[in-house]
Amino acid sequence: MRLIIILFFIFATINSGAQKYTPTDKGSKIHFVIKNFGIGTGGDFQGLKGEITFDTLNPSSSFFNVSIAVKTIDTDNSMRDQDLRSKDYFDDQKYPEIKLTSTKIDKTNKSGTGYYYFTGNLNIKGISKPVSFPFLAEKSGSGYLFTGEFTINRLDFGVGESSMVLANKVTVSLKVFANKI
Repeated sequence: MRLIIILFFIFATINSGAQKYTPTDKGSKIHFVIKNFGIGTGGDFQGLKGEITFDTLNPSSSFFNVSIAVKTIDTDNSMRDQDLRSKDYFDDQKYPEIKLTSTKIDKTNKSGTGYYYFTGNLNIKGISKPVSFPFLAEKSGSGYLFTGEFTINRLDFGVGESSMVLANKVTVSLKVFANKI
């Protein structure tokens, strides 16, 4: 029994810096850019949900499980938005969320504080692919602002496979504000 109590306190001490946060739309921006007929076209998503466990002192104990609502896509063109929600693109009726889940968080060797490296899986249309990218975590009020950027191939996720006018590469920029729970 004594050993169990000692192990509990050791475990609690190791994880004492980990805090739980909830991502919010307010203060956040999920943005993408893709070339359409060779011209950069962008849009945004909202509907952030999920949970983030984050520890600056022990990043390996951190975990991100965040999603956005596909139906919130906004490219400043309602006809294009409707098309992007269709079966040919994101199929929001069958796949209402895009999910990003970490498998590993590391501190980077980049100079300065607040720089980390995300490794995990992006799930679009039921297809999960690995993604990794550096990100910055900045304390903001009672939470954190996480910013990062990565590039994916839309065809890996079955998005707009029949389109001949869209580039395959999509750059995704994340600015996620998360409040402490």
